[in-house]
Amino acid sequence: MTTHFSTLLTKTEHQTFKPFKKQISQSNNKKSKKMSLFLLLALLLLPFITPSSQSSIRNLLEARGLPGGLFPDNVESYSLDVKTGELEVQLQNPCFARFENRVYFDSVIKANLSYGGLVGLQGLTQEELFLWLPVKGIAVNDSSSGLVLFDIGVAHKQISRSLFEDPPVCYPPGSIMEKIEKRKMDIQLQR
Repeated sequence: MTTHFSTLLTKTEHQTFKPFKKQISQSNNKKSKKMSLFLLLALLLLPFITPSSQSSIRNLLEARGLPGGLFPDNVESYSLDVKTGELEVQLQNPCFARFENRVYFDSVIKANLSYGGLVGLQGLTQEELFLWLPVKGIAVNDSSSGLVLFDIGVAHKQISRSLFEDPPVCYPPGSIMEKIEKRKMDIQLQR
């Protein structure tokens, strides 16, 4: 047999505890209002928080006049300083990919993002005739041209924008797929 606490109290004791019940109820209402305000504020600020998924880096690049597939399919997160334009992209691991030629992405790629360009690029190299050259910048000077310009220091290389529409598949160094891609390139060079 269960007896509730309230049944053990006399009428006078109920009157004594009534103000405390009201205080507790008011305290819970204040907490509930604070929580509701916090949730509303979080929902309002959500669009201003920098997203970190592959689709969001793609959206960011496209909003800045660049093709969405400049970074590989293994983007883990990114950060952008909106005041300075400094972009840092974190990959799950360093990897090889292929646009027109093979490229190598470090696990962290840094650049200064502006409309139509990534300048001061660090963490991306491109293979040119058995040499690995650092890509110093990527630009789209005229979006109607259908070309993306790669600055590899000693030269500027124009590559079809269509190669950058989707993020490239990226293979970790030493993986079977990376070796297959390298072999494909070697065969093409022998022709």
